[in-house]
Amino acid sequence: MLKRTLSILIISTLSVCQLSFAKGKSDSWDDVEIDSSEASALELEITKKEEIHIPEKLKIFQEAYPDITFESEWEDEVKDWKITMTLGEKEITLYWANGAMLPEDELKNKDLYWSLLYEYDYRKPLKDPANFTPQEIEEIKKFGSDENRKSQAGTPMFFFDEIYDSKTRGKLESHIKGISFLGFRVNVHERIVQPLKEVETKINEAAKTDKEVADFVKSISKNEAYYWRVIANTNRKSFHSLGIAIDIRPKSYKGKEVYWSWTKDKDPDGWMLTPLKNRWMPPQAVIDIFEDQGFIWGGKWIIFDNMHFEYHPELILNARYEAESF
Repeated sequence: MLKRTLSILIISTLSVCQLSFAKGKSDSWDDVEIDSSEASALELEITKKEEIHIPEKLKIFQEAYPDITFESEWEDEVKDWKITMTLGEKEITLYWANGAMLPEDELKNKDLYWSLLYEYDYRKPLKDPANFTPQEIEEIKKFGSDENRKSQAGTPMFFFDEIYDSKTRGKLESHIKGISFLGFRVNVHERIVQPLKEVETKINEAAKTDKEVADFVKSISKNEAYYWRVIANTNRKSFHSLGIAIDIRPKSYKGKEVYWSWTKDKDPDGWMLTPLKNRWMPPQAVIDIFEDQGFIWGGKWIIFDNMHFEYHPELILNARYEAESF
């Protein structure tokens, strides 16, 4: 439920009531008089309120996480939307911060954080490294540098730490469940058990008629999901630490590249130019099935991780929303 705060509506409601009352004393709108100073103040107040819009994309989070109730209220003191979320008996308060979902004490640093609704190339072809410009190559190289990865704030974890109860390892592990996925035991967060079951069902069904998918399933050597750790060369938790990411490891990569950092170790200057044909990838049908259940694929990142899938239904829904709005 998205709630418009009463203060945004009250001034326009009062103005209508005042005018209606004034007209009630006259047979014509032409006879209605409004004090000019009151009118100017009223116009200014309405203009200010019209400039404040409930975050349109908050509805994406509501759809992505339907068991959570989202309410929003504008706070003049911090000039941002306070987002109150209710999950069971737990009430969570964060601020919109251009989609970063930050606690109040981090609003001063909001420019350091990415929006949680960053662009994901849903159903789009992969970017061909052969078409990268020299400027793009330098930007990618800088983005993947150890120095940059240590200093950048990156994806803010406050929202995820709340809904997955992952502020500490002890709390998080009370939500980790062991399940079977494509023939292998794997530990994941309880919130993604059902989406993963849907993925497994659809992949097994596709394997009955699609040889590429069937061969892919047979090629799997293990699946890795929950593992409490930080992302290499950063100070940020990996989504594996939340139990919402899964790596599908085949018996062989057949001499192809699969993870940008491993490639970078061998080719520090040209790792991002690895041709797509030289990268190991799951079948497109498998990627589509994961995406349809709310998972993003790491192969679509500039710092590619082609064995990696991560549960972010908000990114899939945001990509669909953007496509429909275009």
